[in-house]
Amino acid sequence: MAPDPNSASGSGTTREEASVKVPAKDPKKKDEKKDEDLSEEDLALKQQLELYVERVQDTDPGLQKVALESMRQEIRTSTSSMTSVPKPLKFLRPHYATLKAYYDTMADSEVKKFLADILSVLAMTMSAEGERESLKYRLLGSEGDIGSWGHEYVRNLAGEIAQEYTKRQNEGASIDDLIELVQQVVAFHMKHNAEYEAVDLLMEVEDLDMLADHVDRTNYKRTCLYLTSAARYLPGPDDMLVLDIAYSIYLKSEEYPSALQIALFLDNMQYVKKVFTSCDDLLRKKQFCYILARQGITYELDEEMVADDDDRETLQEIVNNTKLSEGYLTLARDIEVMEPKSPEDIYKAHLLDGRASAGASVDSARQNLAATFVNAFVNAGFGQDKLMTVPSEPSSGGSSGNWLFKNKEHGKASAAASLGMILLWDVDSGLAQLDKYFHSNDNHVIAGALLGVGIVNCGIKNDCDPALALLAEYIDKEDSSVRIGAIMGLGLAYAGSQNEQIRSKLTPILNGDNKASLDVIAFTAISLGLVYVGSCNEDVAQAIILALMDRSESELGEPLTRLLPLGLGLLYLGKQESVEATAEVSKTFNEKIRKYCDMTLLSCAYAGTGNVLKVQHLLGQCAPHLEKGESHQGPAVLGIAMVAMAEELGLEMAIRSLEHLLQYGEQNIRRAVPLALGLLCISNPKVNVMDTLSRLSHDTDTEVAMAAVISLGLIGAGTNNARIAGMLRNLSSYYYKEASLLFCVRIAQGLVHLGKGLLTLAPYHSERFLLSPTALAGIITLLHACLDMKAIILGKYHYVLYFVVLAMQPRMLLTVDENLKPLSVPVRVGQAVDVVGQAGRPKTITGFQTHSTPVLLAAGDRAELATEKYIPLSPILEGFVILKENPDYREDN
Repeated sequence: MAPDPNSASGSGTTREEASVKVPAKDPKKKDEKKDEDLSEEDLALKQQLELYVERVQDTDPGLQKVALESMRQEIRTSTSSMTSVPKPLKFLRPHYATLKAYYDTMADSEVKKFLADILSVLAMTMSAEGERESLKYRLLGSEGDIGSWGHEYVRNLAGEIAQEYTKRQNEGASIDDLIELVQQVVAFHMKHNAEYEAVDLLMEVEDLDMLADHVDRTNYKRTCLYLTSAARYLPGPDDMLVLDIAYSIYLKSEEYPSALQIALFLDNMQYVKKVFTSCDDLLRKKQFCYILARQGITYELDEEMVADDDDRETLQEIVNNTKLSEGYLTLARDIEVMEPKSPEDIYKAHLLDGRASAGASVDSARQNLAATFVNAFVNAGFGQDKLMTVPSEPSSGGSSGNWLFKNKEHGKASAAASLGMILLWDVDSGLAQLDKYFHSNDNHVIAGALLGVGIVNCGIKNDCDPALALLAEYIDKEDSSVRIGAIMGLGLAYAGSQNEQIRSKLTPILNGDNKASLDVIAFTAISLGLVYVGSCNEDVAQAIILALMDRSESELGEPLTRLLPLGLGLLYLGKQESVEATAEVSKTFNEKIRKYCDMTLLSCAYAGTGNVLKVQHLLGQCAPHLEKGESHQGPAVLGIAMVAMAEELGLEMAIRSLEHLLQYGEQNIRRAVPLALGLLCISNPKVNVMDTLSRLSHDTDTEVAMAAVISLGLIGAGTNNARIAGMLRNLSSYYYKEASLLFCVRIAQGLVHLGKGLLTLAPYHSERFLLSPTALAGIITLLHACLDMKAIILGKYHYVLYFVVLAMQPRMLLTVDENLKPLSVPVRVGQAVDVVGQAGRPKTITGFQTHSTPVLLAAGDRAELATEKYIPLSPILEGFVILKENPDYREDN
């Protein structure tokens, strides 16, 4: 039964208000009741407005105009609290239908347009959902200033414009009148600090180019911040368009470093060049070079970009990263961690109870190999340690030789290569110290020395190409371990350089070299993938595809064969659709490897894009419970992490999805989950992930436990995280009888103390905006190798652990003056706060401490200068930042 309209209950009133078109049976009684509740001034206002409504319907145009004018005044001046509808709108509610009906009967005149304006405002609160009446009357009304009716009205209009636009697009109707209105709305929003609303509207009507006309010095930063943040959540190709607009706005506003970062994000070298040619300040160009060096791309500056030869040489040196070692050691001296550490300092066996330390004194080759790696990771880049670089006493004939020979056969290769890790980035002294191993008559030592040369040169470019000169002659030697050393060394030294000489030397090994063993071919594919990472190079892809097709049935079952599809995938890293042609070809492979190849290609191509559909597809691949022998689910699980690591939201969701896979997945999936978690939180130990991995490190399946232990090392890499260090110490006593698990625990301990806590493995930098392709490639290669621990890392290919060197970067902020000499200034370091679209000038960091540079930045940290004396030349304070003196600075006496 319908409620009685005459009842004085609340439902009656609201119903009466809502359904204006049905007059109440007895309005008298009703009104009296309602009027009693109103204060005197409200009552006066109500009667006033009712009078205006009557006057509007008068025959005299003059009276109509006055009435409308007064009504408009009332509406405009009515200020109200944020929660309730303004009084005039509330009192005019019952008359909305009357006015609408009267409007339809009027002849065209000024007054009619005037009424349309008022109806447009009233419709904001009164029209039925989806009618878009506010917009309809706005288009019929006078061309007056849109903002004079207030923000809420403009926002409401913007929403209706978006709906109307979609409808007209579907019907193919004209949209010119809408676009005119859009221009007014956008101009209003941009003037009133609502940049993000303007951007949203323009995205809805697909006309972002209009933005450029409304952007000025005051609002370009907020506009671009919103554009770049929104781009992560947009489907392609919209995301690229949005970034293009942001790039052009930055260029127009002369915010060159930010424009350069977008150019790098888009991987568009023309854009990079344009940034250099648009800017004519040499000092700023030096800062661009530091940004390029941090991204790790090989880039040749030409005369257009830097005219003067000497200047160009100085800048090219910065791009080539030759200053990295120097800066890193400056940081180490400042933090006072130059003292070399031995593996025992890391294991801290004295903190454990008796049984574990008793077993540790046995001098097994496996334990020495672990100590080799721990020593290499902990002292990486410091140039001195206690095992390999000890000054030799004349009697013993060089004690680093002694440690070398405490390792068995292939262990010596890793030991010799570890010298390269200790001298990381210091090319001159590194090559000098490695030289002695080249004269050894043990092939494993030579192999290690070759790999060491690659490691020393990793991330450092050099005009005279010392690595190529040294390694090229060893590529075609008889011994396969020497060949692998040279090939992997080239891959590390020239990762991302797309060097043609290397291609011409390595592709023949894949096709047509009959004496090349499977392991040589696998490492060749990986090295080519690294050198041509993300380049979509057809010739290399062709070579790897042919190599895959040539493999026999038995070879396809070998664990190392999994590196061939990965080498192919790296060519398309992050390149999305470009992979499709190759993916089609991979469908013709032998069914043993077909699916594996498909998953690997897909996950690499969409790595770091955050593409939700691909994550769903990969999750779908993990659903079926397969018989034994199917291996493609491993790369699919890693793929989920690779795609979802792009932004925080997707990352959290991926962690939850991986938890489900742990509960329901088969063993081959469970083995990959810890590795995927390790990738998602690399060098960023999140507590929930740490606990999950800690739980899995005691799993009954040893493969799962080993993967979990290695991942604990990865999430804590270079953080010195005390909690993880404690977990690993306990695991070392728990597994003291199981050599292979203990080996993994030791490796993880080395990773946690990577570079004594000064390095990070995170491939993202510049406030998590840019992804370094070579860094990601190195980590992915290691993780794919970890999918089969027993055969690869615990077998004789443990040196794949050195692929991690591609991702190693100092997690520092080093400020330098105009002559590029270190300059100590106070900075505030705190947790970064997301300020996109917030009003005013919100603080960008929270919970900060003030230090003087150089400082370490943890995951999610942001720094800002705590002094006005200098102006940083990069908006993002990470890595090397050049400061110039602030001309307006006055010392307070």
